Amino acid sequence: MLRTRVIPCLLLRNEALVKTVKFQKFQYVGDPTNTCRIFNELEVDELMFLDILASKEVREPNYMLLSEIADECFMPVSYGGGISSVSIAEKILKLGFEKIVLNSYASQNPKLVRDISKIFGSQSVVVSIDVKRSFFGKNQCYSLSGSVRYKKDPVDWALEVENLGAGEILLTSIDNEGTWNGFNMEIVSAITNAVSIPVIANGGGGSLEHISKVVKEANASAVALGSMVVYQKKGMGVLVNFPDEKKLREVLL
Repeated sequence: MLRTRVIPCLLLRNEALVKTVKFQKFQYVGDPTNTCRIFNELEVDELMFLDILASKEVREPNYMLLSEIADECFMPVSYGGGISSVSIAEKILKLGFEKIVLNSYASQNPKLVRDISKIFGSQSVVVSIDVKRSFFGKNQCYSLSGSVRYKKDPVDWALEVENLGAGEILLTSIDNEGTWNGFNMEIVSAITNAVSIPVIANGGGGSLEHISKVVKEANASAVALGSMVVYQKKGMGVLVNFPDEKKLREVLL
């Protein structure tokens, strides 16, 4: 088994799976439950689903769809989107999800991270931090699918959510997301050097070399992949897949 987790990160838009580029234009890539079945067959160790509309539309998650996903998945699965309260987190965990992912509502109400982690344990709470470079090259935090900037330095916010009880951080580079150009090594390194909890690098993975580099040089504990696991190659059609385990071992071990 790989020491480093490599996690397909799948985006929900209504009841469909989509893939975005820099959090902007999206393309339909498949049905969530059918995709779960494929990843079951590929023996993926972990899955993550993020609803990119729930918080923007100020609505609760689609529990019926999440129930279908949880029933279909054989591996641990996490979910983020529209989780604004402890009761909503409880509903999702009771459906069979191992972890919930907080972003927009955590930035609005940091106490939510503490409340959920106290009840369900830090291992159940992932805080998602979406980062984008400013015109002057400074990394800034965004919420609501990259549409709203909030006044927190990414490293300071990472330290804060760790202290609040988050068990992991999902760190996504908006500038790199969907580009296949590699991860934002600078911000991954800055946050992994600051916190002691696992950091999942996300946004930009396009090759085994990118995965190896962000783990070995930026000390990411895990890697989330989007485009690499839903497309054949850059610029080519949809094909749900996962890197060969032997090749992953070669670049990670």
